[in-house]
Amino acid sequence: MRSEDFYTTYLQYPQICTDSRRVKPGCLYFSLRGDHFNGNLFAADALEQGSALAIVDDPSIVKDDRYILVPDVLSFLQELASYHRTQLKIPVIALTGTNGKTTTKELIHSVLRQKYQTIATAGNFNNHIGVPLTLLSANQDTEILIVEMGANHPLEIEFLCKIAKPNAGLITNIGKAHLEGFGSFEGVVSTKNELYDSIKSNGGKLFVNQDDDLLVKLAGSYPFYSYGTSENADTCGSAIHRDRFLEVAWTRRGSNNLTKVSSHLTGGYNLYNILAAISIGDWLGLTPDQINTGIESYVPGNMRSQWLQTSSNNLLLDAYNANPSSMSLAVENFSLLHLPRQIVILGDMFELGEHSAAEHLSIIRQADLLDFEEIIFVGPRFFKCSTGFLHSFFKNIDDLKEYLSAAKFNSCNILIKGSRGMQLEQLVDYL
Repeated sequence: MRSEDFYTTYLQYPQICTDSRRVKPGCLYFSLRGDHFNGNLFAADALEQGSALAIVDDPSIVKDDRYILVPDVLSFLQELASYHRTQLKIPVIALTGTNGKTTTKELIHSVLRQKYQTIATAGNFNNHIGVPLTLLSANQDTEILIVEMGANHPLEIEFLCKIAKPNAGLITNIGKAHLEGFGSFEGVVSTKNELYDSIKSNGGKLFVNQDDDLLVKLAGSYPFYSYGTSENADTCGSAIHRDRFLEVAWTRRGSNNLTKVSSHLTGGYNLYNILAAISIGDWLGLTPDQINTGIESYVPGNMRSQWLQTSSNNLLLDAYNANPSSMSLAVENFSLLHLPRQIVILGDMFELGEHSAAEHLSIIRQADLLDFEEIIFVGPRFFKCSTGFLHSFFKNIDDLKEYLSAAKFNSCNILIKGSRGMQLEQLVDYL
């Protein structure tokens, strides 16, 4: 069956489910496969729980006309999403980048929903499954769609753009991440630039950080909406307060009206994430008051630069993910807060391949030069680089928990940063 032929059925049952444990009555269950699961095996369960139809790619489990047999369920999902995208006559804003893309996406969403019915990628569900599901969540009431795109190998952004067909978008920045999959920093640059290439080919709108020479170079002669700290930028702004939370002063080019907005974000690097959201809000006709309300109402969570207060300490939990670029920025900006009794706990960074040792050593050396009360490293990658340094190194998180239980930190401000696989959020109960 072709996705176009199935489209009227999708419109009848527009809710998509890929997890049989979360089936809702009247949904379409897509039996996706993975390295450790086979959704076909749960199709009958999904139907029993109320799914209207089950899309499967295993003929042996088809029992009646409630099973829709296709050659490959994932490809069918992607094709259906791509066709649905062609029916949407609305702005589709895509964004990618090494750091800050989820925060920027949430800021854009918070701003635009002050005026429009807006749908954005849930969490960081930004891959070959998440992007189709985001597109298919849009309905006739949706006025703007915001699609986050992640990548860990070449041509992945190009593939996602063929599905989403964005007509506006931005790259937050390009740094060192997933080097194991990309092979080199040049591979990262090439893949991220696939978003610019797609939008250019569609005649769409680019939003470019004018302060980032690499992004300006990649945009080339193509006209773009600029944001940055220069008065020449279409939206220019500056950080005017960095005591835990960031405050931003911004204005449009040529305007004498300077607007100030307070955020719940930490770190000067979030200035550009905020300016990106302001730029898109301005482009889509929001007033400064609407834009500011959107910025002020966004509160980070899910371990992304999230301030937590325990009975003993203040924690800056930034443990959702990490790479050399984000780790370096987090450490630098934490030091600039000049808070009393600053401690940093840094966990291993994953997917760096042959660059791993050098990148971990670079972070150790950076932190070593800063004036923290204590610096703690955890994970086998950091541990291998510990020779010659007097800081605390732990092979695993259990050893660190034991140390923290005995240390009993009190009245400290503590940054916790590491890759998702380190699960550093487990440390909160010990601090």
